[in-house]
Amino acid sequence: MQKNRLLLLFTTTGYQAATFKEAAEKLGIAVVAGSDRCHVLEDPWRDGAIPLRFEEPTASVESIVQYASHHRLDAVLPVGDKPTLTAAMACQTLGLLHNSPAAVRACRDKYQFRQLLQSAGVDGPAFCRFPAQNDPPSTPPGVAFPCVLKPLSLSASRGVIRADNTEQFTAAFRKIQALLKTPDIRRTKDEAIEWILAESYLEGPEVALEGILDRGALQVLALFDKPDPLEGPYFEETIYTTPSRLPEATQHQIIRCTEQAIAAVGLSHGPIHAELRLTPQGPRILEVAARSIGGLCSRSLRFDAGMSLEELIIRHALKLPIGSVRREAAASGVMMIPVPAAGVLLEVRGQEKALETPGIEEIRITAKIQQTLVPWPEGSSYLGFIFARAASSSSPAAEEVEAALRTAHSKLQFVISPALPVVR
Repeated sequence: MQKNRLLLLFTTTGYQAATFKEAAEKLGIAVVAGSDRCHVLEDPWRDGAIPLRFEEPTASVESIVQYASHHRLDAVLPVGDKPTLTAAMACQTLGLLHNSPAAVRACRDKYQFRQLLQSAGVDGPAFCRFPAQNDPPSTPPGVAFPCVLKPLSLSASRGVIRADNTEQFTAAFRKIQALLKTPDIRRTKDEAIEWILAESYLEGPEVALEGILDRGALQVLALFDKPDPLEGPYFEETIYTTPSRLPEATQHQIIRCTEQAIAAVGLSHGPIHAELRLTPQGPRILEVAARSIGGLCSRSLRFDAGMSLEELIIRHALKLPIGSVRREAAASGVMMIPVPAAGVLLEVRGQEKALETPGIEEIRITAKIQQTLVPWPEGSSYLGFIFARAASSSSPAAEEVEAALRTAHSKLQFVISPALPVVR
């Protein structure tokens, strides 16, 4: 019997590709990689991988279709934001169940996303956009202070800045302009990097919803609380815990709001990750991504029979039996370890003591020694991840998970040498 074959699309900087590959191998599925690791050599890694340029999705799809003409492909899965459009276009061409490319584009363009929600009558903040190459306006028309400025297509809160007055607005605008001129962003060739969005600031705590769509129907996999206030001026995330400690009625409102946004954008199939603010007027969507939760955060989730999120997504993509998608009966959480200062990472101390904290299961330091660290808003990479789990799913258990993450983090020490100024 011929194995199912899965094409994984991922960038060189993604954490999750190995986790997806492990899940596929556990299921006995053949995996081929499509990556931007190299664009020059034929089969540069001698693993049958397809070299792609995700900033050129049409050309990438042509390469995938050429491969599929000689090798059957049963599913195409993107890992992270960058490959999502290529995956949607490839699935459309190959006749596989997929999100429409138009819906995926909207999820990657925050202005278009807001326009679609507004047209569908989904409540959200006032918003407007400005050409990134222009001087900042004195005030954002139609958007009152406080407001939030953000690039249209960057993820992980990169470049997202709060402004409470005209002076802060101008400074934030200039900072985002400089970020959008950096080589790593310019090489994406994305038209969205030519614009800066301004939105009214939404008061209230944030939550995240992890789900999977099957022909338009949303199955909620987890609802995460974010106990740390994200009030600005920058919005680097830290702790996620699940199950949510919010009242059941509020959770239903969050799900309904997410469903409305999904319908407005036109997403229909595959994993989604949504971010929302719980304002005094009710939940408001910040964004919906056509992919699963980023980084290594998925390691905080387990489902019936110990199934990982990656295994669940692969089973869904290949139409394999899934059984129950019920999350395990235990509270869990993850801390994305924030970058405390710019500089070069010299040493990490205290890991053994941190691991001794009750409830802590794993600490993964993903930053490398001698790596240059860039904090938010310009940065987008965390120092690593701390994972905790409790014995039950009660509200007190979720509080225990949060406390364990904070305690373990307090025992870690990151020795950072200040970055030297660049000599020009």
